[in-house]
Formats: sequence, structure tokens, C-alpha cells
Amino acid sequence: MSVKILEEENRTVAVLSGEIDHHSAKGIRNEIDYAVREKQPQELVLDFSDVGFMDSSGIGLVMGRYKLMQELNGKVIVRNPPAHIKKVMRLSGIDRLAAISSGEEGVCKK
Repeated sequence: MSVKILEEENRTVAVLSGEIDHHSAKGIRNEIDYAVREKQPQELVLDFSDVGFMDSSGIGLVMGRYKLMQELNGKVIVRNPPAHIKKVMRLSGIDRLAAISSGEEGVCKK
């Protein structure tokens, strides 16, 4: 699992790839949290386009970043989750905390 952080004026985009599980989630959280605390963006976009597998650690990852962004009066957008991950997110109620986007919303222009 890897995460690539892209910065824009008021937005941080975390492009996730691979698998999100108990072993990888901590490192991902640390990288995203560091970037968010440094830049204090108005939006955090979590791009799931290249995530093939996610267990409950992925739900925790989104929920924790939601709480962090709430402290900054910001919002979270989950972008392009594969259908099976999107279904799990909706069942867990993530769609009540973060917008789930299937398009180009939140795309960095860099």
C-alpha cells in the first residue's frame, strides 16, 4: 500500500493504491495527518481509484480523517472508490460523513 500526497491551494489529495489493512493503515494515517496539519486545507480528498482491497481499517482511516478535518472546519471527499469498496462505505455510514464522488471532483490541477 502506498499513498501519494498532492497539494493545491486549499485542498490536499491523498492518492491511495494497493490494499488498506491493519498493517498498512497506520503509515497511511501518519502521512495524511502530517500533510493536513502542515497545510490545513479546506478539503481532504481521499482517492481510492487504485485500491483493490480494504478491510475495516479503511473505514477507520476515513473516519479518523473526518474527525481531523472537523477540527479544521474542513470536509472530506472520498473519490472513485471501486464498487465493492463503495458498497462497504455506504453500509458503514461513511457517506454521511464524507461525500463519495465518482468523478473528477477534488482533482488537483498540478
